[in-house]
Amino acid sequence: QVQLVESGGGLVQAGGSLRLSCAASGRTFSRRYGMGWFRQAPGKERVFVGAISWSGGTTYYADSVKGRFTISRDNAKNTVYLQMNSLKPEDTAVYYCAASDPERPPLGAPKTRLYEYDFWGQGTQVTVAS
Repeated sequence: QVQLVESGGGLVQAGGSLRLSCAASGRTFSRRYGMGWFRQAPGKERVFVGAISWSGGTTYYADSVKGRFTISRDNAKNTVYLQMNSLKPEDTAVYYCAASDPERPPLGAPKTRLYEYDFWGQGTQVTVAS
C-alpha cells in the first residue's frame, strides 16, 4: 500500500502562485511509481492535470495548464510537487495526487486516465479569486 497526503492548497488571487506537495509513504513506494496530479471542480468530473515519471525526466501536462504548471519530484523525500503560476479562477478545484504502478499499462507513455492510477490522496482545495 501507498499512502499519499497532499498539502499546500489555499486561497490565492488570480495571477498568483501556489505550490502543492504530495508526500508518499508505504513500504511499496520503492517500486518506482509514476505520479500524477488531477483536479476536480465543483459539479465536474476529476480531470488530468499532469504527470511525472519516476526519474523525473519526463513530464506531461494537460493543455489547460501547460506553460503555467510544473511538476517535480524529490525521491529522497518521497515527495512530488505541483508548482502553479499565473493562476486563474478556472483553476479552482480540489487537487489530488496519485501513484501509478510501474507495471500498469500503458508502459512508456503518459498516464492521463483515472483508472491508470492505483493510489490516491485525499485532495487539497485550491481557490483562485478573481
